[in-house]
Amino acid sequence: MIYDISQEVFSCEIYPGDPAPEKQLFSSMEKGDLYNLTVFSMCAHNGTHVDAPFHFFREGKTVDAVSLEHFVGMAYVAEHCGTVSGEDAANILEKAKKRDPEAAKRILIKGPAVVSSEAAKVFAAEGIWLLGNESQTVGPEDAPMEVHLILLGAGTVLLEGIRLAAVEEGTYFLSAAPLNLSGADGSPCRAVLITAGE
Repeated sequence: MIYDISQEVFSCEIYPGDPAPEKQLFSSMEKGDLYNLTVFSMCAHNGTHVDAPFHFFREGKTVDAVSLEHFVGMAYVAEHCGTVSGEDAANILEKAKKRDPEAAKRILIKGPAVVSSEAAKVFAAEGIWLLGNESQTVGPEDAPMEVHLILLGAGTVLLEGIRLAAVEEGTYFLSAAPLNLSGADGSPCRAVLITAGE
């Protein structure tokens, strides 16, 4: 089974202060044009998107320079409500490794969870490739910088704004490749999970 864990772009959630996506029908068959042609603009961090290290590090990798292995492969979905402590992070990693060591490289957190700096340090020390969450930012919304610095500084890319309500805890194949945006700090993506073994 394939789960679409992405937000629809033009109705997506926006991090406070970021510009919202805008859509314009440049050519319209309804108005007599030969074809329909849509033009749109958006922030790289609208809706479901990835953060590359360049988002917070001047010399960090841009989204086009990050290996696609970070975004495509086995992943582990863990459900959590509230703040993810360092102990919680360690427990999530332990469960993920027992299910599939490869999936433990890509952790997705389901639910209204906030990744603490302690949890970020545990994930960073483990060297995971990707951390995903349902919020528009990893870490506290009013002070997300420390968690970003810890994770992006360790080379862990972030997959923010995913939707996991229909997905149970467990291992899945993740495809969340970003657009190939040269020099960009992040990118929207169409993230999907595929039931393992299918």
